[in-house]
Amino acid sequence: MSSPTPEMPRKLPIAPLHVSVGLRAQACEAIRAAIMRMDIYGQPEEIRLDERQLCQDLGVSRTPIREALSVLEQEGFVRSIPRRGIHVVRKSKREIVEMITVWAAIESMGARLAATRATTAEIAGLRHVLVAFDDDPAKGGPSGQISEYSDANMAFHKAIIRLGGIELMASMTDTLFIHMRAVRAVTMTQDNRARRSVADHRDIIAALEARDAGRAARLVREHTMGLAAHVERHGDFLDAKPEAPKQAEPSAAAAERQRRYA
Repeated sequence: MSSPTPEMPRKLPIAPLHVSVGLRAQACEAIRAAIMRMDIYGQPEEIRLDERQLCQDLGVSRTPIREALSVLEQEGFVRSIPRRGIHVVRKSKREIVEMITVWAAIESMGARLAATRATTAEIAGLRHVLVAFDDDPAKGGPSGQISEYSDANMAFHKAIIRLGGIELMASMTDTLFIHMRAVRAVTMTQDNRARRSVADHRDIIAALEARDAGRAARLVREHTMGLAAHVERHGDFLDAKPEAPKQAEPSAAAAERQRRYA
């Protein structure tokens, strides 16, 4: 019987560090940024990181890498599994719905505050995010530019929280961001959500421009909770377990030995 196929660690797109700055802090920032760009939920298996590969890519010893991974584990980005190494944290369906609910509460308050605190120019800046995703038949609208729109979509939501003017609200959503971005990237291709997302964003901007704090907060909350409802209905893939590696078929000689001594 052959041994199971070992899982392959993921190579991150990161550059060497500068020795003039604290290596642990740089390593944390570089690995965190790389994880945020990952497609965590695009495949059923967890993503494993390789310390040696990280050392090679960042051009440092194992000490700052291990320190950085320890910090990232405390922040909820990765987790250490005995005898299996460091894995990027992948949330369950229930956890994702809870995270979306928390995000909706924070962002709706951000929108309420932004309606009275943000400048006209700052609110107008939100429209620039959507300009490239108008329903241009040549480009297929947002549905024809899913990857680009997914990034712009999260930039839009983070901007609303930032325009609320409460730095703590922005920092509280940093850990949520990695999973929100990854889940939105997957669900954006389903049920024409990309096109409907653009329409919702325009309504939110209109409420902010009208300085209607209550309407802006309600629209943001309904928009984000719509994602929660979608995940409830279609998010079973989040709990899917990777298939166990198939065992190789025994050779004819091995099969004969098994038959004799059975």
